[in-house]
Amino acid sequence: MNEALLSFPDVERLIVENLKYRPEMAGVVVDNRPPSGFDGTQKVVLVSRTGGAWVDDLHLDQPLVELEVYGPDKTTAHTVSLSVRAALLQLRGTVYGTAVVTDVVETEAVRWLPDYNRPAGNRYLTTVRFSLRPA
Repeated sequence: MNEALLSFPDVERLIVENLKYRPEMAGVVVDNRPPSGFDGTQKVVLVSRTGGAWVDDLHLDQPLVELEVYGPDKTTAHTVSLSVRAALLQLRGTVYGTAVVTDVVETEAVRWLPDYNRPAGNRYLTTVRFSLRPA
């Protein structure tokens, strides 16, 4: 494989574009940055690549992605988190630009973690490792 031609997909955009149009995400803002006026009480999923690495011998990108899910109350945030969790696992086999998602593995399942910068908010976090190969 010619390394000069290798391009890495934007895993944040891959997730955002696949989640935001799903019927169960109706009324939920999905993005990699908070919406204007965000205080943690809106139904929002924030997607952030937090690490991972390229495995050269395998031609495999393995990004770690954290998903922060907010809601107006704890129950709503938890429900949206569970929907996100199920949707992410369905991304296996998805082709996005020049890459294909070969695997999706939770490294930390849905967990409650209050956001002390947004005390009125209700937040659940999930960390997922993706495996992406050039298509």
